[in-house]
Amino acid sequence: MTDLQDLLRAAAIAARKHRLQKRKDAEASPAINHPIEVAAILAIDSDVTDPVTLVAAVLHDTLEDTTTTPEELATAFSPTIRDLVQELTDNKRLPKPERKARQVAGAPHLSARAQLIRIAEKIANVQVVTPPSAGLLGPRPPAGVPRLDGTSGRRLPGGQSLARYGLRARPPGRPRSAGLAATPFVGWLMQKLSERLMPPGVNRS
Repeated sequence: MTDLQDLLRAAAIAARKHRLQKRKDAEASPAINHPIEVAAILAIDSDVTDPVTLVAAVLHDTLEDTTTTPEELATAFSPTIRDLVQELTDNKRLPKPERKARQVAGAPHLSARAQLIRIAEKIANVQVVTPPSAGLLGPRPPAGVPRLDGTSGRRLPGGQSLARYGLRARPPGRPRSAGLAATPFVGWLMQKLSERLMPPGVNRS
């Protein structure tokens, strides 16, 4: 089976698993939109072509939000895909603030592939809830909140810092007012992150 067939099969499985679910956005859009958007950010905006990363991106909410089991993913795809999706799965039995706190605390310890998917997921979420005028990373922190990087002080969703990846909050020459619609900005950010995070030998372009 080819990589493309694997990716389409993952999309079909995710669509079936999420078929009755809606997102919590204003339009109550289908839940399947989110994993497809995450995979698209990776594949289109950052030229990630690693099939394991893209398949896991499409499936990343199946264990957390549906009745899918780890064994199903291992059988349908591979133990590697199963482990990667498990790495991105929150424990829904915990209160939401605790889940989010664990995400932040665990972010530095995620595998390279999981970090890419997590960041693409956060970007996709911001695109849903943040108006374009606020910018890709949202508004600046309020007065008195410590800045998390040494340049603009902007935060990645979940409290992560661009400085952690050796990046500035905007590409050189990009106006500070650039908003969510500035796809080149998203592409620049994801390409830089993929260059830093993807393990040697994994195809990015």
